[in-house]
Amino acid sequence: QVQLVESGGGLVQAGGSLRVSCAASGRTNSEYTMGWFRQPPGKEREFVAAIHRRDGFTYYADSVKGRFIISRDNAKNTVNLEMNSLKPEDTAVYYCAASHVYGNRRPTDFGSWGQGTQVTVSS
Repeated sequence: QVQLVESGGGLVQAGGSLRVSCAASGRTNSEYTMGWFRQPPGKEREFVAAIHRRDGFTYYADSVKGRFIISRDNAKNTVNLEMNSLKPEDTAVYYCAASHVYGNRRPTDFGSWGQGTQVTVSS
């Protein structure tokens, strides 16, 4: 079992930057991929970014490429998402998730989820 807790959300102006973090506990070695998803108000949860826990390979949704950076510190059991050039459409609850497989971006393939942290981008 893996427990995930997000932090770092808040209010930021458009064009600004924000970092959200995910603290993991439990059997983190069983997880191959750590990911970030987000759920805008009234919309479905969507993939944002993911990183392979062991080799550091990263991949992103097209909407955030060049703006967001996902990173991990396995020694600290943390995963971070640096968000730059933020837009109002980035406003969402951001969720950290863990998967037992590689190379996926489907919410259904992530078995562990945090409770989310709110990110609001004002214009």
